[in-house]
Amino acid sequence: MAGFEVAGRRLRTEAEYKAALRDQELIQKIRAQVDMEQPGEVITLYADLQAGKYRFETVVGNDFDDKIFELAEDYKKQGYNKDSKLSGKKRKQKPKQKSKQVSKKNKSGKQNQISLEDFDADMQKEILAQIKKRDRRRKLLIVLCSIMAVGCFGYFGVYSYFVEKNEIDYENLAQLKGDSALTGSLFQGVTIHYTEEEEVELEVLEEYQTLYNKNKKLIGWLKIDDTIIDYPVMQTSNNEYYLDHNFNQEYDKNGSLFLDKDCDVVRRNTNLIIYGHHMKSGKMFGALNSYSSKEYAEKHSLIQFDTIYEKGTYEVMYVFRSRIYNEDEVVFKYYQFLDAASATEFDSYMQEMAALSLYDTGVTASYGDELLTLSTCDSSETDGRFVVVAKRIS
Repeated sequence: MAGFEVAGRRLRTEAEYKAALRDQELIQKIRAQVDMEQPGEVITLYADLQAGKYRFETVVGNDFDDKIFELAEDYKKQGYNKDSKLSGKKRKQKPKQKSKQVSKKNKSGKQNQISLEDFDADMQKEILAQIKKRDRRRKLLIVLCSIMAVGCFGYFGVYSYFVEKNEIDYENLAQLKGDSALTGSLFQGVTIHYTEEEEVELEVLEEYQTLYNKNKKLIGWLKIDDTIIDYPVMQTSNNEYYLDHNFNQEYDKNGSLFLDKDCDVVRRNTNLIIYGHHMKSGKMFGALNSYSSKEYAEKHSLIQFDTIYEKGTYEVMYVFRSRIYNEDEVVFKYYQFLDAASATEFDSYMQEMAALSLYDTGVTASYGDELLTLSTCDSSETDGRFVVVAKRIS
């Protein structure tokens, strides 16, 4: 019963398959009773089919009905009727077949066979021209389908290559984290100039020095245990570049995790926001929406975000869905929350996020606490976003 196929016909459901088997059984009984080489019996059978003596349920029965119609019509054209009966010698002769036949439907919807010679010369030319045109279209369609198939396989191959390359690249970067090839006297510290009079001298953590030397846009590393999230975090003067570039500054549709351009890991904003793509492959923040499950959040409650200057551990506090709003909409916009000027303002932000949160983690924050927000796209609505907010605990 695999595939639901009967007499060369594929059926969609098990019910249709069983009905087709009933039709096939009825056809076998009819064939056992009717001699298909006897014109009279065939013509009589067709009359019985027309009168509804035999009723079929599926296309298998309809195919048999059509064959009987064609056979009966052939016998009638040869002058036979219901009472005709052939001798043994003549019975071996099959009904005459004409070459180059085309079909058309009669009033009852059955297929009548007519030969090309039934038309005049001009019509024959037109029919042959149409047949050739249809054949050319068929061949063209085959070629186009073949090209599309090659294109699809090619795209899949290229996509697989870049996915594998991306994995290898980030595995190599993870190995470089902690590499001591560029430490000590070989590595220069970082000087940040806030103004002409104010500058800050900083030391990059030893485990990130080699990576920082490869790309000075490195600002930290984000890792969540037992997940795919284990990536460098970049920062530039805009929030566009790392949407489609990787750590090596190559074009990559996976992009990179990056810190909002207005965040300052030295002077420490109240809230640091990290963005990443929601990739179907699971890369970047593709698995971040697993936090929609409270059980998952409890098992992955700790987030490690090290800046290149200091280590940090955060505990998940709020998980919610939001979206990018129009500038004139008066509503809480999580992506604009970087600093709180007062305890009242901070508490207001906390109330807004608590109201949006999918569940209560039991974790709260007070004015002065440092927060980390992870943001990615969410397909549940236009310009939707999935957001995880955590509080620094060490």
